[in-house]
Formats: sequence, C-alpha cells, structure tokens
Amino acid sequence: MSGRLRVLGLTGSIGMGKSTAAAMLVRLGVPVFSADACVHELLAPGGAAVAAVARAFPGTAEGRGISRAALGRAVFAGDAALERLEAILHPLVRAREHAFIRRQAIAGRRLCALEIPLMFETGAEALCDAVIVVTAPPVVQESRVLARPGMTRERLAMIRARQMRESEKMARADFCVATGLGRRHTWRALRAIVAKMLQENREDRHA
Repeated sequence: MSGRLRVLGLTGSIGMGKSTAAAMLVRLGVPVFSADACVHELLAPGGAAVAAVARAFPGTAEGRGISRAALGRAVFAGDAALERLEAILHPLVRAREHAFIRRQAIAGRRLCALEIPLMFETGAEALCDAVIVVTAPPVVQESRVLARPGMTRERLAMIRARQMRESEKMARADFCVATGLGRRHTWRALRAIVAKMLQENREDRHA
C-alpha cells in the first residue's frame, strides 16, 4: 500500500528564483505544475481564456490568441482591470491545478508540487501540505528582474505593490529557501525538503 500523495507549494515574489527552484524539483523527481505556464497556455492561440479575455479587454486579441504585451498595458491601467483579468483566469488555473493533483494521485506519486506566484494571495496554500517560499535580498531581486526585456523600475514597483509583503510570506511558509546564496545552496535546501516530505509519506504509510 502506497502513502498518500503530498502536495508541496512553491511561491515567492517576482525575481526570487521560483523557476530555478521548480526546475530543480523536477530534477529531484517531483512533478511540478506551473501556474505561469498554465496562464500562457490559456492565452495562447485556441486557449480556453482567449474569448473571455478578448471580450473583457478589447484590442488585446492577436490572431487566435491574446497579445501579452497589449494585455499587460491594459491590466496595468489599474486595480479594477487586474481584478477583472484574475476573475477570468484564476478559476481556470485552479481547475487545472486540481486536475494535475488528481493525475499524480492516480499515477501513484508520493509527492508533487504547485508553483504559484500568488499562492497566499489566492488561497492556493489550502491545496498544499507544505509551502516553500523562495527569497533573496532586494538588490538581488532587482538585478534579476531589471535584466528582463521591457522591465523598468516603475513596473517592478507596481508589481511589488500588488504582492504580499516578503516578511508575511516568509512567516506563513513551512520552508524558506534563500536563493541569493547560489544554486548549490538552493539545490541542497530543496533536496532536504523533498527528503523530509517523502519521509513523512513513508511514516504515514506505516502508521
């Protein structure tokens, strides 16, 4: 008899190293659901959110998909626009998160992960047995984010203002991983977390 599937949440503010951590979890044998990748799929040509987003944000349609650049300009016009977009996307993403978890359980997996930038903001931690918050000093965060195409300090400030404070995320986390100390440190920390979660699974199985 196998132990029950455990779900590990992975979150952190912009530029804190979520994608790197997610890739490391995959290398450690943990299937990862990416909310960002899911949103890309929903907005891609033929995506399930294209029609609704095009109606809510005229001028953002591009071919059979949504122009992310145009959508970004529309959303950053104000909080009301962002809330309108989230009302369309979040239920679709959440349904796919549930489907992902079901698939992993059916496959007999003992551990999987959900990479969700707005984990606490959307209440997605309720899906998880434990949550990892990746973090880095502000100077490291800024250097990573400002290196992205089209990113400005003003845009970064707006994104930060809409995300939960770093101190609150860390206080609510089960595990905090400092990604500013180098990839080797991040790898070792994640490997230890995965080992702990799998050990708890084995203990449950034999309880």
